[in-house]
Amino acid sequence: MFKRSRTRDEAWEGVVTGKKRSSPDGQNMYHRISVTLGDGTVKEVRVRGGLWKTLEPGDRIVKRSGQTAPVKIG
Repeated sequence: MFKRSRTRDEAWEGVVTGKKRSSPDGQNMYHRISVTLGDGTVKEVRVRGGLWKTLEPGDRIVKRSGQTAPVKIG
């Protein structure tokens, strides 16, 4: 079965305000970041571990329409 990504057409830009990781099932590690968008709303986004390691609070990231994941700016 294929999982269709609902966020592929989404586009946003913001500042990382927090990051956390968890392993609720004991086997898979989930990396999440909290992002404050330009309008002040806070969004929690799941990202890959490689990107998660490079991000710190205060870093700017952008998710462009058509991309599957956000990227760090700068």
